[in-house]
Parts: sequence; C-alpha cells; structure tokens
Amino acid sequence: MTAATKETLLFSVSQLARQLGVTTRTIRFYEDKHLISPERAGTTRVYTHRDRARLMLILRGKRLGFSLREIKEFLDLYDVDPEHHTQVRVLLNSVVNRIDKLHAQRAAIDESLTELTEIERQCEAVLLSRTS
Repeated sequence: MTAATKETLLFSVSQLARQLGVTTRTIRFYEDKHLISPERAGTTRVYTHRDRARLMLILRGKRLGFSLREIKEFLDLYDVDPEHHTQVRVLLNSVVNRIDKLHAQRAAIDESLTELTEIERQCEAVLLSRTS
C-alpha cells in the first residue's frame, strides 16, 4: 500500500467530526469510554474506516436510545464472534427490549396527552363561563 493510499484511509478527529456531524469532543468522549481506539501518527490521533464505522454505530445506537454499556457490549462482540451469531442474538434481544420500552413510553405519553387535553378543555370552559 502506498503512502498516498494509506493516507486516504485515515481521518483526523476534525475530519471525522465534520463527516459525522458531531464535535471533536464527542469523538474524544467515545475514545475515553474505550468504544474506539484511534492509532497515533506521532502525537496526532488518526482514525481508520473501522473507527468511522464504529462511530456511526455508536451514534445510531445513541439515537435509538441504547446505553453506552449496551453499545460497547455489542461492539465488543463483533471482535470476538467472527460469524456474528452471538452479536446478532444480543442485538435482537436489545432491540426487542427497546421496542417494548418505547411502546410503554408511547402509552404513557398518550395517557398524559388525553389527561392534559381534558384539563385544557375544562380550563377553557371555566374561562368561557366567566367571560359570558
């Protein structure tokens, strides 16, 4: 592999942050949590396509409501399970649990909205009766 080719496979923290729409601080946070481990070129951190892919999975996991512990467990399984059977089972279990939690949250939100709408209606009726 030529130096030019290898160079295109690496990203600086600012390049990666810009590409993924996050701050450099966010990337360093995930590094501190051992979710990614950039290489070093002297004193500079350099990130590979693997690091970029892991960051994309981390960001997606966070967006979907998974904890960093759950995301780390899933990412760690990728390295130790070459055929990804365990990883897929763990992911499926986590996804099913997350769906169940979201359905419960939706039910709670729907109940709150119904109750708040009724309170709103009652308040408007009181105000209307006082202005008549």
